[in-house]
Amino acid sequence: MAEHESLEFGKADFVLLDSVSLDEFMANLKLRFEKGRIYSYIGEVVVSVNPYRAMNIYGRDTIEQYKGRELYERPPHLFAIADAAYKAMKRRNKDTCIVISGESGAGKTEASKYIMQYIAAITNPSQRAEVERVKNMLLKSNCVLEAFGNAKTNRNDNSSRFGKYMDINFDFKGDPIGGHINNYLLEKVGVKSVFKCIFQLVKGAPDAQLRSLHIQRDPTAYTYIKVGGQIKVFADFKAVTDAMKVIGFTTEEIQTVYKILATILHLGNLKFGSDGDVTLIENSKLVSVLGDLLSTKDENVEKALLYRTVATGRDVIDKQHTHQEASYGRDALAKAIYERLFCWIVGRINDVIEVKNYDARVHGKNTVIGVLDIYGFEIFQNNSFEQFCINYCNEKLQQLFIQLVLKQEQEEYQREGIPWKHIDYFNNQIIVDLVEQQHKGIFAVLDEACMNVGKVTDEMFLQALNGKLAKHAHYTSRKLSPTDKNLEFDRDFRIRHYAGDVVYSVVGFIDKNKDTLFQDFKRLLYNSSNPVLKAMWPEGKLSITEVTKRPLTAATLFKNSMISLVENLASKEPYYVRCIKPNDVKSPLLFEHERCKHQVEYLGLLENVRVRRAGSGLTSLLNKHLLCYIMLVMKQGLFIRTPRTIFSLEEQRAEMVKRIVLFLQKVWRGTLARMRYRRMRAALIIIRAYRRYKVKSYIREVNRRFKNVRGMKDHGKHVKWPTPPKVLRKFEEALRNIYNRSEWWAWTLIKDLSPEEMVQIRAKVATLECLKGQRADLGLQRAWEGNYLVSKKDSPGTASSFTLVSSDLQRKDKFMRVLFSCNVRKINRFNKAEDRALLITDRHLYKMDPVKLYKPMKSIPLYNVTGVSISPGKDQLVVFHTKDNRDLIVCLQGMVPAGDSRIGELVGTLLSHFKRVHKAKSANHDNSTTPFNCSASSGHLRTEQPA
Repeated sequence: MAEHESLEFGKADFVLLDSVSLDEFMANLKLRFEKGRIYSYIGEVVVSVNPYRAMNIYGRDTIEQYKGRELYERPPHLFAIADAAYKAMKRRNKDTCIVISGESGAGKTEASKYIMQYIAAITNPSQRAEVERVKNMLLKSNCVLEAFGNAKTNRNDNSSRFGKYMDINFDFKGDPIGGHINNYLLEKVGVKSVFKCIFQLVKGAPDAQLRSLHIQRDPTAYTYIKVGGQIKVFADFKAVTDAMKVIGFTTEEIQTVYKILATILHLGNLKFGSDGDVTLIENSKLVSVLGDLLSTKDENVEKALLYRTVATGRDVIDKQHTHQEASYGRDALAKAIYERLFCWIVGRINDVIEVKNYDARVHGKNTVIGVLDIYGFEIFQNNSFEQFCINYCNEKLQQLFIQLVLKQEQEEYQREGIPWKHIDYFNNQIIVDLVEQQHKGIFAVLDEACMNVGKVTDEMFLQALNGKLAKHAHYTSRKLSPTDKNLEFDRDFRIRHYAGDVVYSVVGFIDKNKDTLFQDFKRLLYNSSNPVLKAMWPEGKLSITEVTKRPLTAATLFKNSMISLVENLASKEPYYVRCIKPNDVKSPLLFEHERCKHQVEYLGLLENVRVRRAGSGLTSLLNKHLLCYIMLVMKQGLFIRTPRTIFSLEEQRAEMVKRIVLFLQKVWRGTLARMRYRRMRAALIIIRAYRRYKVKSYIREVNRRFKNVRGMKDHGKHVKWPTPPKVLRKFEEALRNIYNRSEWWAWTLIKDLSPEEMVQIRAKVATLECLKGQRADLGLQRAWEGNYLVSKKDSPGTASSFTLVSSDLQRKDKFMRVLFSCNVRKINRFNKAEDRALLITDRHLYKMDPVKLYKPMKSIPLYNVTGVSISPGKDQLVVFHTKDNRDLIVCLQGMVPAGDSRIGELVGTLLSHFKRVHKAKSANHDNSTTPFNCSASSGHLRTEQPA
């Protein structure tokens, strides 16, 4: 159990605190951090504190310690929660999910990577290449997504600027078979967040590649990545490129990715000037560079940057940008290109890792483990639309946590009638409604402002918010609070989030919510000769005058994705990792009390402890581990009131374990001695029995080999004698003399044949009797499979379709077995040939269409077949004669190998079948039918069933 850790490291589970208070919680959290224990429990919730240093607690040895263990059998760890989720999925066939939450820099991305590595490590079947491929793809996708979705910010060098939810699919054996990634709201590239892949390209790409992209090695040469402070060099360029190759990106696709990154860097360096009323590009050489990278004409690039095409009725005019509009369009293009690139990368990864051709009816139900790594709550100096969406996302996730962990547990206590004091916690549904409620939520007001005709400014949007939300307890602005000097007039509004108050600047809300990229840029990129780039911009194919439906806004798309995400998580059994950032300076030693206290408060960790403690909290803990303490009591009733009781039980248990170990050693030594005695005694018995067995088995073997030798032609002279034991060598000599007068070869041959082999032998005999001397190849030397359409050798891609149709026909027509099936060419009276399939059962003859998944086209009762005509040549032509004179003419085909002949098999199978039918009816004194007769005629051979 987790509490087996020495108390010098504090309480491994906060539920076991002597008293539940914020001060004691913080003291325990700090003690564990300082002692290097970065993980703790609150029941089944893992609390993780970012250590800001490498720790040797994730290796193979650690994985083995947690593999297959229950949650409390080992000290707290990410691996324990990952294993619990995996066991729930595998043992109880339940979909599970691991929700990792916390603010930016708290270690969420690292936690998700370790969880992925653990799941990959414990699902290691016996060298199955496909499973290993899927696991490798899932891990490599992390590397690529981190490079293109993580960025340097003012607070974190490796901050996730997108939300990622990955479903890992497992088959019924618990092996990974694929996955799917959903990404949420990639923050657009800009001066304040520089994505890792851009630094990797500039600092890590080979010189030749940089020259082909017209890129310098110096990051400060590019406007978009001139960030303040020390630039961190990322040396992972080769690792990311190799990961993309492993996943399945082609060389051309990878080159296109880096061309797009280079395009963004060059766009940032474009400078616009003015010559009177005319806007010009000052560094025009970059236009040809952009044309080369985007695989389009230079003049088209220049026109898209300086002009905007406007359709007024039937007229189309080119309107020149002002200096400000051109700069705005340039930045919007850079942001849009990167966003499209990222979404394309996610889609490309999904194409490779998604589960394909999985049929639950054949392979069993597949289950899912979801891992959510999404941006944490953010409060910056300047908070814009992205921070608003990010914090709304955290409100939704916190609400889910409240409902699943706090609210439901309290309600369960009340339903069970457990005496219990209600625990107050902040239910942030009111803030979720403030953002997403229809007609009067902030998103709704923002969308309404974006849809209004005419110029709508961010200030007008703020005024609309003030009008709608003036009385809301969690919303305010300078107009509503004139004395609050922390807010600017006509710019700021404040929301009281569960994690604290955040001031948002409305500057840019309108533009970021709308699709503000000029259509000219979309047409420019769609018309690129690079197929990858062209595929990223499908809307560029629209004509200039074409009117389209207004696209959904960024707010609506994000709200819908969050609602869908929460519904997805709520449908699974959740496990939680709550990440805490100990300080803002990335120190492995510093624990900032107020900083951590704020996170503990807004994450609701103390309320979580109280809910776990109240009601049946400790009882639940005990019930799961009752066997640990059952050794201490004679009865199974056990009452726990305080955590001290558990500590006392632990001390008594430790003493009892020593005595139990000695007892087990004594019992085991006695068991080993008795086992040795039994083995020695058994060996003597076996030796005596073996001697008797050798004599008896020799006699039985001789009897078996030479039984009924009188019926053999050579009286058994060819039969090999078994080797006798030494004691019977003289006896064998005498027996050989006796044997030389008797043989039994034929009986030995026939008696070992199975019923199926006997049927095939009878069919071959019938063929030989009927067709001997009439055809060169009767196929007697090979095994007759009969039902060739179920063979993947004959029908590699359609065997399963035929099997389903055959099963349906068997249920419908009640036939007992399939006599023969094969691909054929059907020939009509106009000498027209078509591909068909032939199925003959013991009741019907079916003609099928292989193109339409073997749909039956014609059914002939077998008793209506009066005879069969076959050609003596190699064309394998067969004519089935019927009572109604509507003969069926086909050529057998699809032979593997190609030179095979199945005419003999078809005739012999039918003859053998009708002989059995005739024999059965003769036994019942029914002489209405006779078996097929075989006779030769000019040009063909005809076997007939007389009417």
